Amino acid sequence: MLDILLAGGWAMVPILICSAVALAIVLERCWTLRRKAVLPPGLGEEVRAWARRGQLDPAHLQALAEGSPLGQLLAAALSVRNRPREEIKERIEDTGRHVVHRMERYLTTLGTIALIGPLLGLLGTVIGLIRMFMQVMAGGMADPTRMAGGIGEALICTASGLVVAIPAYVLHRYFRAKVDGYCVEMEQQATLLLDELTAAAPAAPRSRRAAGQEAG
Repeated sequence: MLDILLAGGWAMVPILICSAVALAIVLERCWTLRRKAVLPPGLGEEVRAWARRGQLDPAHLQALAEGSPLGQLLAAALSVRNRPREEIKERIEDTGRHVVHRMERYLTTLGTIALIGPLLGLLGTVIGLIRMFMQVMAGGMADPTRMAGGIGEALICTASGLVVAIPAYVLHRYFRAKVDGYCVEMEQQATLLLDELTAAAPAAPRSRRAAGQEAG
């Protein structure tokens, strides 16, 4: 295997660097985007129970925000629970954008590697072919071994670029879809909490109007 990589020439260096970076990103995202780390089971119901019982002291909110992306989103809603519904919703949306940005960390780099992998392979192919033609121009067709070396370098670079790019592209799409699914579920939990926090809000204006009519 080492001999094959060395036969690919110096164009293999950026391809190998891209493969190492892609592997590191995949391992890190697999760990970070575990379901129980993003959407802890039962957290939404537990937080809604806190809201009903009034257990919303700063210590609870701090622990909630630091525990998971879903917890951070719910903690943001609870931190402005006494404001109107629209303001709570705006805070959820603002926090949600930051949470999604963190969940998508490094995915742009992974997508870039998937894009440039074949291009690096093509660059190595072109360099190998140029090297072969230069050797032919210098020594004629008398030494087929040199020609075979240039062709081998070209083919190895092409294959290596595709081997790096194809898994990177597939995993990039997989992680994107995973984040999108998490966003939908987090939005559902945030909406349920928002309804819980604002359930009694419409009752207050009606009671004041009724009191005014009675006074009149």
